[in-house]
Amino acid sequence: MQGQRCRAEVGRRRVGCVLTCDFRPVPVSFDLQPNLKGEFVELRPLTPEDWDDLFAVASDPLIWKQHPESDRYKEDVFKIFFREALESCGVFVVIDKKSQQIIGSTRFYGYDPEKSEIEIGWTFLARRYWGGRYNREMKQLMLAHAFKFVENVVLLVGETNIRSQRATEKVGGISSGMVEKAYGNRPPSLNVRYVIKRPRKKPRVDL
Repeated sequence: MQGQRCRAEVGRRRVGCVLTCDFRPVPVSFDLQPNLKGEFVELRPLTPEDWDDLFAVASDPLIWKQHPESDRYKEDVFKIFFREALESCGVFVVIDKKSQQIIGSTRFYGYDPEKSEIEIGWTFLARRYWGGRYNREMKQLMLAHAFKFVENVVLLVGETNIRSQRATEKVGGISSGMVEKAYGNRPPSLNVRYVIKRPRKKPRVDL
């Protein structure tokens, strides 16, 4: 399938890809699936073999309680999410570095070289990892990588998902308005659009 061919090209040539609306891969210079490692978490590309471990995390209904697609904990719904994730070329599993267990997922998406921006989203973590250093480090790793290629990182959070809005603001997200976004087979819903800009380098001062 095209998504799998796209993933193979990413692994071989170390380039990223985006999918147009007809799902044809387009090569770009952004590396969408690097391996990222921090003190507490590791991020690596999602594979089909990750289904059991990732669904074990995603099957907790409380993870999705405030999410626009609140039934994503159901196996048939999550299968669609998982398939689309594999096809998207930019998805990671998040791993607890100490236990080496999969604790969630996240992705890069929608690279736009003209606007110099990329989206981070579709993020979820097991509840015991909420609200602390794991989410913060995961986002820091992704932001550091993204800012090698773009000026702006975009995050979209559901209008009623207050918990994720607060988490996004903690890592530097600045609200820039509302946009509509469709989740799964649901009609489009309003989302807060957050932007994080690449930090400016301080000019060197010679004394």
